Amino acid sequence: MLRAMYSAISGLKNFQTKLDVIGNNIANVSTAGFKKGRVTFADLVSQQLAGATAPNANRGGVNPKQVGLGSTIASIDTITTGGNTQTTGRPLDVAISGDGYFVVQDGGVNYYTRAGNFYLDEQGDLVNANGLHVIGYTIDANGNLTNNLGPLQIPKTITIGGTTENLTSFSIGTDGTIYGVLDDGSLQVLGQIALAQFNNPDGLQKMGNNLYINTANSGNPVIGTADAAGASLIPSALEMSNVDLSEEFTGMIEAERGFQANARVITTADQILQELVNLKRS
Repeated sequence: MLRAMYSAISGLKNFQTKLDVIGNNIANVSTAGFKKGRVTFADLVSQQLAGATAPNANRGGVNPKQVGLGSTIASIDTITTGGNTQTTGRPLDVAISGDGYFVVQDGGVNYYTRAGNFYLDEQGDLVNANGLHVIGYTIDANGNLTNNLGPLQIPKTITIGGTTENLTSFSIGTDGTIYGVLDDGSLQVLGQIALAQFNNPDGLQKMGNNLYINTANSGNPVIGTADAAGASLIPSALEMSNVDLSEEFTGMIEAERGFQANARVITTADQILQELVNLKRS
């Protein structure tokens, strides 16, 4: 009976964890760029009552006799499939179609995100919702795109070759290039948004605020342009959460029934133990 109780306790804990992950998924159903989680289980070591025997001339073989001792959490995965793209009409919203992550920087530390709701601060720096600088390829003093990575800017005025031409509007191309329209009607490249790719994006660690950092199992980021990464950017749009509510509600029902069944095992085992105690009293 004790084996049954402890096996059921492990089941209770695991289904509770599954409900925690499902609850977090549902809470982030409208979070831009959010990637849902998934829990998988594995059985624990089994207690062997008798080993296997090989067949011989007189008798056939016998399989081992084992009693399982419960379950454990095998993994809590981040499902990195793309979410639906929602058109916003806002020029500073950018969605990624394909693999890759935007690179944002806080005090020299790089973070990675799929949330492309960007903003301009007072100095014209391109930042995310938390004020982290968006990293990309910058331009030189002559207005030419360089291979240098740094914080991107969309200033109100720009000086090219010693001449200061005012910025009237801007747009972002599918390759991440930011184009500015100057007051004389000419186009000027202002920079290019960079994307980071990883050998194992499932190995990234969530840091909150839609941010990830690389880990020992994600690999180091390979930073480049969207077209070099085989991806493209969708301007004036956002990638939404990849949470499927129907799938989450189904998982919730499964977890609830699993929790219920394991609780019933505990109460049943307790009743049998109570009967054993009553045998002594009788």
